[in-house]
Amino acid sequence: MSNQKTINIQQIYEHLLRAEQTKTAIAPLTNQYPNLTTHDAYQVQLRAIAQKVKDGQKVVGKKIGLTSFAMQELLGVDQPDYGHLLDSMSISNKGLIDIDSLFEPKVEGEIAFVLNKDLKGPHVTADEVLSATEYIIPSLEIVDSRIRNWEIKLADTVADNASCGLYVLGEEKFTVSGLELNKIEMSLYKNGELMNRGTGADVLGHPATCVAWLANKLSEYDVVLKAGEVILSGALSAAVVAQKGDVFTAEFSELGKVEVAFR
Repeated sequence: MSNQKTINIQQIYEHLLRAEQTKTAIAPLTNQYPNLTTHDAYQVQLRAIAQKVKDGQKVVGKKIGLTSFAMQELLGVDQPDYGHLLDSMSISNKGLIDIDSLFEPKVEGEIAFVLNKDLKGPHVTADEVLSATEYIIPSLEIVDSRIRNWEIKLADTVADNASCGLYVLGEEKFTVSGLELNKIEMSLYKNGELMNRGTGADVLGHPATCVAWLANKLSEYDVVLKAGEVILSGALSAAVVAQKGDVFTAEFSELGKVEVAFR
């Protein structure tokens, strides 16, 4: 039985890899593999990341997804998920993204954390996260899905590296001292038009709570949040579809703004 599961994980990994290599979106994995569990899906994700690292890429951080209760309800889950950030995913502030390199991108505004010491679960608290934070920085995440039309359930997005495509960091870094992160407001603009707004309280009540969840979740896989890693703490509002020619700007109270364009 365990052997069969190993074969399935490899098979699903190869299925997603083909989609990536051929730029062809696929039907939901949960339709093709009805018995796919969240734990199995993380094994698929870890298998893919291990191969990318072997091929020369570098893990530079993590992303947290499904931090809003609305998204959790939509997918019928009661907790967030996570994915890995690779050095190949980083786009400079005000950079240009070739939209043809992606599947069905959407853009989210988030607060990113960079730690000054390792955090290892399973009992990390939000206060410990804040104590271990070197700085925070405004960010955009470009989420993307190899699953056709974003028809995802939890296991689909987890296997697909939590639907992580690319990310952009602002240029100015901020210490958390004196900042009430739950009260930071974010406005997301597309081509100068306000798309939506959110606050730090929209991600599990506080962005540091999300990072604590991640540290504790990772302990199940014997993974540590490392000093210097970038952690995208979760979208403060709904993701907005990106198309060729679009320019996205996220403006944060107290943190300035971050921008990216698609060509």
